[in-house]
Amino acid sequence: MKNIKLFWNWIQYNERTLRNLQNEKPKIQKLFLFWLDKNLHYYSEGLDCIIIFPKRDNKSIQLIISANGNPDYFEAVTTLVDNAPKLKSWNFIAFIQPSEDIEEMEAGLDKPYVFKDINLKASEIKFEPLQYEKCKKIDMIVYLKNYTIHCNNKNLLEVVYIIIQDIIGEKALAENINFVELEQMPNEENIELIYLYDLQYYLDDINSK
Repeated sequence: MKNIKLFWNWIQYNERTLRNLQNEKPKIQKLFLFWLDKNLHYYSEGLDCIIIFPKRDNKSIQLIISANGNPDYFEAVTTLVDNAPKLKSWNFIAFIQPSEDIEEMEAGLDKPYVFKDINLKASEIKFEPLQYEKCKKIDMIVYLKNYTIHCNNKNLLEVVYIIIQDIIGEKALAENINFVELEQMPNEENIELIYLYDLQYYLDDINSK
């Protein structure tokens, strides 16, 4: 509990600067993000955090505490957030939550995920679920339109996992997905594929049976 209090005390003491961080000089931003990360790792090395600033001034700033999808640190995330102080203009969140932009994905209006030379749109990705395991985790084949272009890129699978995490959330990814294999999207679909943005609906369906 001592390190939990130290972390939140540091947040409270530096709250004003953190709240205005996007308007600070790059040197100040780098310094405070370093100490934010450092203080979090004093509590648990397995955790990371993300600050999301609102588009409107009347909305709260989000500080998301993540276990990077590792179930071994889920309890540490929950305990830390459960002991968070109540601060005006702040919302402390346990785990990366599912995206609120599913409707944009369904309409094909979603922005692409760009990482180095990888450019993927979630709305253009489909998947095929494989046998559902007794442990309640699925294996899946994820089909990409441009897999043959990016297949030798070591970061490709990581980007796909990030997209899945954004769609269903960090905790659901760890609890429901066992293995992901990447393949080229077939020109003529002779198998029944599901759009990746419908993954949560698919998981809800099989978990209800």
